[in-house]
Amino acid sequence: MSLTSDPPLDRTSGPQAEAASAIDYGALTVVPVRHPWRWAAVVATAVLLAQFLHGLVTNPGWEWDVFARFFTAETILKAVWITLQLTFYGTVLGFALGIVLAFMRLSASPFLGAVAYAYIWAFRSIPLIVQLLFWFNLAYLYKELQFGIPFGPGFFSFDTMNLVGAMSAAVLGLALHQAAYAAEIVRGGVLAVDSGQLEAAAALGIPRYRQLWRIVLPQAMRSILPNAANEIISLFKGTSIVSVMAIGELFYQVQVVYGRNGRVVPLLMVATVWYILLTTVLSVLQHYVERHYAKGAAR
Repeated sequence: MSLTSDPPLDRTSGPQAEAASAIDYGALTVVPVRHPWRWAAVVATAVLLAQFLHGLVTNPGWEWDVFARFFTAETILKAVWITLQLTFYGTVLGFALGIVLAFMRLSASPFLGAVAYAYIWAFRSIPLIVQLLFWFNLAYLYKELQFGIPFGPGFFSFDTMNLVGAMSAAVLGLALHQAAYAAEIVRGGVLAVDSGQLEAAAALGIPRYRQLWRIVLPQAMRSILPNAANEIISLFKGTSIVSVMAIGELFYQVQVVYGRNGRVVPLLMVATVWYILLTTVLSVLQHYVERHYAKGAAR
């Protein structure tokens, strides 16, 4: 309804309508939007990339013949296998403990929540290299570990010097460190699930364990997976820090080789390319796992 007393305009007649009908839209030239600065940025980036690749191929300092000789050497392949073992055990043990810590923080018990919070706070505050050296020197503090009655006699004991070696200390340090971050990732994923899901499941009489396993965790995985994959990749690259314990993982073995022959740059490129290849494989696996858990949401 018009708010004035003027009569409505008739847009279907009059000089304006005649002028509009006289326009031949087919004769108009469509001009695309110009983006000169975008093309300038593309050209500049392409030139810099071409210069980098040209230098990578033609610069003799890279010593690609040395790179090719050592890339699949037996010592390097063994070091890659040790790196994968450290990543696997650190991930499995770390996330297993992290799930326990996450549900301890989510529990209604103030004591369990405080213990889990203290663990996460401590292990996120202490640098990983310090933790690894501490576990590596555990025998200095505790000569043996006894199992028995708390504050009472022990039934049997283990010698820590033989029990915790370099590899065991590395796995233990990586797993305990990873658990602190995994706990927060899992807790954040569980909190992202609508609380109404649990209320509906409880109303249907579904047991608490099945609520978590069949309803909460599958939905939480969509929030957990991206952060968890980042942590796994970071752990994979972070295994290089165990070189301070003289464990023959990839970076340590590369250091040993170029310490003998002096070919620092090509040996570092060997480690770099292996890290890139294995990280790419982990990223591809992440993509397929995320797509699996997004079946109910992505169409």
